[in-house]
Order: sequence, then structure tokens, then C-alpha cells
Amino acid sequence: MKRSLFIVTILVFSFYALQAQITSPGANATDVTQYPVFPETDDIFIFCSNDSSAEVGALTATTALSGTKNWLWEKYDETAGAFDLQYQETTDAASSQISALADGCYRITITQGATTEVDRAWVFNNWMYAGGEVAVSDCEHFVMNGEMKSAVLTYYDLSSNAPLFVNKDVQVEWLENGDRIASVINLTVYDPPAENTNYTLRVYDKFDCDAQATVLYESIVAKASFTANPMSGEAPLEVTFTNNSENATAGYYEWFFYRDLDAIKLDAEGTENPVDSIDFVAYDDAPVYTYENSGTYMVRLVSKHLSDTLTCADTAYMEDYIVVDTSFIAVPNVFTPNGDGVNDEFVVQFWSMQSIEISIFNRWGKRVHYWKSGDVRGFDDAYIETVWDGRIMGGRYASPGVYYYDVVGHGRDGEKRKKHGFVHLFRNKD
Repeated sequence: MKRSLFIVTILVFSFYALQAQITSPGANATDVTQYPVFPETDDIFIFCSNDSSAEVGALTATTALSGTKNWLWEKYDETAGAFDLQYQETTDAASSQISALADGCYRITITQGATTEVDRAWVFNNWMYAGGEVAVSDCEHFVMNGEMKSAVLTYYDLSSNAPLFVNKDVQVEWLENGDRIASVINLTVYDPPAENTNYTLRVYDKFDCDAQATVLYESIVAKASFTANPMSGEAPLEVTFTNNSENATAGYYEWFFYRDLDAIKLDAEGTENPVDSIDFVAYDDAPVYTYENSGTYMVRLVSKHLSDTLTCADTAYMEDYIVVDTSFIAVPNVFTPNGDGVNDEFVVQFWSMQSIEISIFNRWGKRVHYWKSGDVRGFDDAYIETVWDGRIMGGRYASPGVYYYDVVGHGRDGEKRKKHGFVHLFRNKD
């Protein structure tokens, strides 16, 4: 009978011992011990911090016992291999809290008469540090050296006192505009940006604790970029170049205007020596250039950034060639100068012409219209002067009938152009 009573007493004690519980609502993460000898497991509460001296751990013990009871908090001393008093109180509350805790194992013992409840938990102030600087910077690349430190989370087997370590799986990453660009501590960036750029070194672990450091790269490079408008048309073709270069020093631009592509190829066919492909070089920030002759042309821009120690240059080419059209002449075979606003003028169309001469004769060989220019600056600029309005040399109306035209000239592609034939003049009235 005494033996049975003893067994019941042990069972009751075990039942109550299970009721004490340590929690930590403010913890950032949790883990569980893996003691090799001690037969139980304890919770590990992780508190993230960026201050190596901060003690932010906090624990709360709860019990189902009602009435007055004694709360005894102890902290494990790994040197002695025993628990030392940390805090004690007697209260009828259902919970007890301790805070501002250093790393270590804490044990709560709740006593009420013959009933005792016990629980343990480990607390770690998991601090991290990140730092970095630009160590090398030149025209081709720059190097950012990172620095990281992290708390080592050491706990102890409560039987053997052997040290054990929490696996944090610490990793690093470099971020640019929130996007990961590398996972190394020291980062080399090739093709540096042409603007001052912030990079972030982030150190983090599996508990989502992290530390970040911002490193400012101060750009010493330029990015050459430009557009040309228009990209095609008749000669002479005036092209405006818009300089979109980034971080370049004003006044330090070089524009290389290439010769006609076909001319370069033709020169290259007759020699094994290098062929000079550059027509001329301009140093304007944003030039306007007139292509006088037909052809296919490339342009290259070199933009430079001058710093205290280096001059960094970048080169940009056009994605497409500028195409200056070949010459041609087109002539209509009929027109009706009757004042209705439709087809009232005899218009000789010409494109990329250097010179042109237009003559119109009646059936008896008398010239009734004439225009000539040795420096044609484009059809749009000249056609108003060249048109025949159906009047004899600008005077009285010409009679309806058949007239003969003769158009000759030289194109800006070096070709001689000519057109001749008949045109019919129809008119409702003289």
C-alpha cells in the first residue's frame, strides 16, 4: 500500500512539472537544443540586434497553478556547470517575466507547497554587423570590400557541459536598387555606372536577423550615347545630333564622321594597308552636320569624364547608318493649269541633285519655261521656283497642246541625270 502511494505521488509531481512553460512573445525566431547527453530538449529564443552589447532578451513563465506561489529564476553558469540565482518573487499571478537578458540558459522553478514546476529556455542576442567601402575605382571596374561580424551562439549540454553551437547559416548579398547582384563579401563591378550609385551589403541568417551597410560609389566614368535626326533623306541632308551622354565633362566630346561606306570598301579592295575611314572629327557638344553627297554614313561619339586622377572615355556608335539617297529625276506627262487647285503646275521632281537645268519648248521649238541652278539645296527648297504654271516665261497663258521638256543635271552621287519627253497641257479656258 505504501508502495502504491509512492507511485501515485511521483505521477502527480510529473503532471504538475509539465505545466510550467517559458515563452518569449518578443523573440524574432526560435530553435531547439540538440543535447548529445542531457536527455531533454529546451527551446532557444533568438533576438535580432545590430548592437553587440545589447541585451534585449526577455522571457515569460506561465503556470496553471492558482494562488500564491514562488517564482525562482536561475541562469546557467557554464564555468561552474550549475544554475545561479537570477531573480525571485512570490506572487499569486499566473506569470512572471524577466527582461534585458544576456545570452544563456534560464530556468524557472515554480513552487507551491509540495508542487514544483520547472522549465528551461536559452536566450541569444543575435547581433550582426555589416560594413563596406569602395577600395578600388578606375575606368574599367571598381571593388567594394565588405566586412561582416556575427554573434556566435554557444549553448552547453546540461549534463556534460560540452559547448554546442546554433547553426545560423550566415550569408551575405550585395543589392542594387533592392535587387541582388552578388553573394560574395568582396564585390568587383565591371562596366561601372555613369551615375553615383548606392549599393547595400546585407548580412543575414536563417533566423531572418540581418545587418545592412550602404556603400556609395561615386562615378568617374561617362556613358556615351546620342541620336541623329533625320536618319535618311535627299542630299544635302542636314542632320542634328543630340548628345545623350551621361556624366561626361562638357567640352570633352569627339565626333568621328566616317566617309561613305561604299567609298571605304572600294579603297580597301585595292590595298592591304589600313584605309582611312574618317572624313573629319568635330568637338562640339551637339553638332549639326550637312551631308552634301549621297552615300551611307556612320558616326562615332567618344565622351570623356575628367576626374582628379583619371580621364575615362566611352564610345558609342549609331545602331543604323545614315542613308543619303541617290539622285533621280521624275517628270509628269500631263498637267491642267485651270485654276481648280488640282494638278495646276508642271512639277519636275528631283532628289539629291547638285545641279539641274529645266527647259520646256512648244511645238515650234520656242522655249516657254526655263530654270537652272548649280547648287541645288534640296527639292523642298527649290521646287517652287522650278515649276511651270502654264504661262509663257511667266507671262500670258500658253495654249493647250503638247510641249517638249528637257531636264539635265548632276546628282550628288556623281551621276549625270537627264530626262526628256512630251507633256500634255490641258486647259478649260485660255
